[in-house]
Amino acid sequence: MNLSQADHSSSPPRVEIPRDYNAAHDLLARNAGRAGKAAFIDAASGATLTYGELTERAHRFANGLRSRGIVPETRVLVAMLDTPEWPVVFLGAILAGVVPVAVNTLLTPRDFEFMLRDSRSQALFVSKPLLPAFEPLLGKLPSLRHVVVAGAEGEDSVAGWVAAGEATPRVAATCADEACFWLYSSGSTGAPKGTVHLHSHLIQTAELYGRAVLGIREDDVVYSAAKLFFAYGLGNALTFPLSVGATTVLLPARPTPADVFGVLGKFRPSIFYGVPTLYAGLLADAQRPRRSELNLRICTSAGEALPADIGRRWTEAYGCEILDGIGSTEMLHIFLSNRPGAVRYGTTGQAVPGYELRIVGDDGRECGAGEIGELQIRGPSAALMYWNNRAKTKATFCGDWTKSGDKYTRDADGYYTYGGRSDDMLKVGGIYVSPFEVEASLMTHAAVLEAAVIGVADEDGLVKPKAYVVLKPGGQASAADLQAHVKNQLAPYKYPRWIEFVPELPKTATGKIQRFKLRAAARH
Repeated sequence: MNLSQADHSSSPPRVEIPRDYNAAHDLLARNAGRAGKAAFIDAASGATLTYGELTERAHRFANGLRSRGIVPETRVLVAMLDTPEWPVVFLGAILAGVVPVAVNTLLTPRDFEFMLRDSRSQALFVSKPLLPAFEPLLGKLPSLRHVVVAGAEGEDSVAGWVAAGEATPRVAATCADEACFWLYSSGSTGAPKGTVHLHSHLIQTAELYGRAVLGIREDDVVYSAAKLFFAYGLGNALTFPLSVGATTVLLPARPTPADVFGVLGKFRPSIFYGVPTLYAGLLADAQRPRRSELNLRICTSAGEALPADIGRRWTEAYGCEILDGIGSTEMLHIFLSNRPGAVRYGTTGQAVPGYELRIVGDDGRECGAGEIGELQIRGPSAALMYWNNRAKTKATFCGDWTKSGDKYTRDADGYYTYGGRSDDMLKVGGIYVSPFEVEASLMTHAAVLEAAVIGVADEDGLVKPKAYVVLKPGGQASAADLQAHVKNQLAPYKYPRWIEFVPELPKTATGKIQRFKLRAAARH
């Protein structure tokens, strides 16, 4: 299968994909000449899965699905830790034309039940440590026919299904515009939404961001703190490296600073994908290694806007840039990013080639330079829809444009600066205040590790900023100190009227601060 990235100076770059196309077959076939090279390394066990083993096991797994009557276009739920069995299941399902539904492993049984019912998944592939969260659901779901355990042995294990599958490769006759896989949104503002992506989307993101912006190469070793079940992690640790034949290090456990530095030191990845809160924690680690002990050539950040101070301190400490960017489950990966050699910390960079961006104001008109509005995206990896949710599909996907829900401004050079979520923006005295701007100011104080800002009504019912602050170990600062610090940097009306010191901030598994929880707590 021959894919080429067209390069036209007068039009955005595009990836030409034939109508008859299977995403997993493409990613595996690209590495036919690398059978002995490591595709995935399990950081916990040290076990290596070569490209040859990955291809054989994925095809055996696909045939195992077929032999058990799981037919194309049906769904299977994947709730697995980041081990080399994850890509075998994900790619094997796609090879068979079956639609894998990758889900967050840190959710509750109630969330899992919703997703199983909503997707009508016929099989569940679950890591052994996660099985207790699903046991109360077994027998309650008429569509669920198989429960298969990863990290176990026996007939009803992933290893068992691989071993029982025929070795002869068979690729389902899928097309580029066919549903390929689902990712569920975080559900932070309601029930999770099944976001349906097509076969063409994986390679679009690999070519337009992974290759054109990140510059990933065959000789790279990569590690993503974001897990494979996230859109960000899926591209980082599976699609991008497989598209060029690189090697991925997987860490099954949650990425604590100690564990992350352990991976960076032992396996010496050249590309590290993180999130802002993790970078802050890594920089605050008293035991962090020296620059000479690591092998980083480039880093990325997404999930939330990266405070400029963190970016500068990381580059000073480790000699490599952090490419801050923004993506979404709906667009699959990053569509707006800083570029190597052209990083402007404090901004989210410029449009990724192949994507078009616009900023739209409350009146529906496109904003000019410096005017704040909602960021909207047009590009080739936009999801087909939210499953069984027509109203929210129509509200988010508006013709060719996808609404991000993020507020941005754009300067004359085409650099975009984050202004907070649309539902997080505050109006103080009739003027928009970006919570992120206040947070970024607080983060420049030497004693502050993390900060989150929300709007709280005062005794007159007027909204003012309130800050929740986590201090660094041993850090000392009073509320008055921090308020004065912000006043010295920002317009006076933006300073937080209240500051509450907390041991930690509520976050999603990706490290995004859950401001809605802070708002709910502030109301009580």
